[in-house]
Amino acid sequence: MGADLTVAIADGVAVLTLNRPERRNAYTAQMGALLNQAYRDCDDDDAVRAIVLTGAGDTFCAGADFAAPTSPFDAPAAEEFTASPTDPAAFELRTPVIAAVNGHAVGIGLTIALQADIRFVAEDAKYAVAQVRRGVIPDCMSHWTLPHLVGGAVAAELLLTGRTIDGQEAVALGLASRALPGPQVLDHALAVARDIAVNVAPMSAALSKRLLWDTISRGYTPRQVAALETQLHHRVMGSPDAREGVEAFLQRRPPHWTGSVAREWEPLPGIGSSDDQLEKPGDAHTASPDG
Repeated sequence: MGADLTVAIADGVAVLTLNRPERRNAYTAQMGALLNQAYRDCDDDDAVRAIVLTGAGDTFCAGADFAAPTSPFDAPAAEEFTASPTDPAAFELRTPVIAAVNGHAVGIGLTIALQADIRFVAEDAKYAVAQVRRGVIPDCMSHWTLPHLVGGAVAAELLLTGRTIDGQEAVALGLASRALPGPQVLDHALAVARDIAVNVAPMSAALSKRLLWDTISRGYTPRQVAALETQLHHRVMGSPDAREGVEAFLQRRPPHWTGSVAREWEPLPGIGSSDDQLEKPGDAHTASPDG
């Protein structure tokens, strides 16, 4: 990986670090391309059972890089621009993604973090979806992710005012699971990621994550979810990892998982028609989050 993003894998956890501390990890096209590739590579690697996204230094991501030779808000050629440069988005993967938002996250710095499954934030850092204060609009599917996290009324306030909140308010609003002192955010995220890597069956995590996000994006009814849960139980019940999970619990020892998401993954069943089939993330990174 290039200098704008670093990748380190250990103990089943991949740590992806936005790595421009001299620019407060301001977002660049190269950083985005490297993040996209890292997401794909990690999602296809059975050695990676959880992903942690964080920022170098004491800032997560200060937003778009205004020091670039051309403004990030200059009018682009239509074919050269997308408002959702993260492809795949974190929620489109099978692997759990935790955003360790260890410092300020503004604009695209926050909207990228909103795509993670779990977020931990720094208590005193500043967070804002500030694009409307720069003459553009929020990006990275934030008009979809934010209402699902905090509800329509709060999302409207944050999206339409672009106001700044701190980590404590982010938790109170539902943007994050927990606020900690900045230096503790990454360590806490790593502890949660390692717990997933050791104690959660990889296929169980992948199926549960995909069903969760499919339910949100496709608007499944409770009974549709019940039908899908039943079908997915049939996949895993009686599997080696299901037996191992019970045996490890009864013997009070760490489980030894043998299932392979990379080799054994099958698309989730659809509801209603074959068009509703969820494709393997590696084949469908450009799919719309709302189906």
